[in-house]
Amino acid sequence: MIDDLDLGFDEAERGEKGRHRRGAVRKRNGKSGGGHGKTIFALLMALVLLGGIGGGAYVGFDRIRNHFVTPDYDGPGSGEALVEVKAGDTLTDIGNTLYDAGVVKSTKAFIEAADANSRSKNIQVGRYKVRKQMKAADVITLMLDPKSRVINGVTIPEGTISLNIYQILSKQTKIPVKDFQDAAKDPVKLGVPAFWFNREDGKKGPKSIEGFLYPSTYEIPPKATAEQILSMMVDEFLRVTQELDFVDRAQKERKISPYEALITASIAEAESVNAVDLPKVSRVIYNRVYAGKIGCKCLGIDSGINYYFRLQGKDPKDSDDLLQSEINDLKNPYNTHNVAGLPITPISNPGQAALKGALEPPAGDWIFFMTVDKKGTMGYGSNDADFRKLQKQMCDNKVLTGENCT
Repeated sequence: MIDDLDLGFDEAERGEKGRHRRGAVRKRNGKSGGGHGKTIFALLMALVLLGGIGGGAYVGFDRIRNHFVTPDYDGPGSGEALVEVKAGDTLTDIGNTLYDAGVVKSTKAFIEAADANSRSKNIQVGRYKVRKQMKAADVITLMLDPKSRVINGVTIPEGTISLNIYQILSKQTKIPVKDFQDAAKDPVKLGVPAFWFNREDGKKGPKSIEGFLYPSTYEIPPKATAEQILSMMVDEFLRVTQELDFVDRAQKERKISPYEALITASIAEAESVNAVDLPKVSRVIYNRVYAGKIGCKCLGIDSGINYYFRLQGKDPKDSDDLLQSEINDLKNPYNTHNVAGLPITPISNPGQAALKGALEPPAGDWIFFMTVDKKGTMGYGSNDADFRKLQKQMCDNKVLTGENCT
């Protein structure tokens, strides 16, 4: 039998996402007018000239077309990005900033949109909340809206747990951490609908604010109270989940309660180093807990144990440092090694990508995941052979050392 394994990265390597090693589940159980006609003519000529090149003509045509047609997104965008306009920035500088942040498809699209909007000269120095993959003209409009400008902003990263959120907010606002803790005792009063705490798996747990404090950049009003600030975050959570149709899709597509899907998203957020892994980690969770891929239906993650340590005011531990008594401690309500099913509450506050990943996990029969290199690359497996192969990668990349690599 292969020993249990749960490896990942230190908190220093990725901020909030845990000081314990993560990333493994224990194996156990254009302009208008005349120029338009010239552009079309040039494109047609390019296509004719490329016609004799054979199969490469289409690739060549696509490259040439980009010299004549400005790459731009069509839609209003999604998600969120925070960009900064600095003193002395030109339109090209701003366009480059937006392009680097994934907001516009090309700097050229932004410049052309700015040239077409006489009010673009009114874009001020400062930070702005915009969306990713936006039509350039829409970016201009959004940056001219005073509501998009972040003046007294505070950013909460994805995966931050509630206790750390209180500390971040307290530092920004000078409101005592205890005020946030007291306000968070009644999530329903903060705006969380009571139905969110319903579960289909029969588990009972406290009505925790964890999971409902949406990670984003917030502009804090000067005299806002702790309760008002947390309510702002809950409102944003409700807005994003409504946009994703999270409640109905969790019930109809995943056949679980929205709360269980939220818990899944929170675990994926805590365990994943790279966003691309969020949906796959959710699939592993569903396979272990709901699909009967392992006998005990135990999730077997150490991030749950460490979450409880933090709630108790203790430091989290690397998985290698956890004692067997801690791994098997049934008094820890977040123990998923010896207890079937999901934890009793979320263990982090997931962002949009994690929430979406919990709704749209890819098809796969994986039952474990491992972080196989120091860049956070995740590997997945569904049998003993996969496990041994990934374990070897971890040893070769010095992610795993000791007796497991002998």
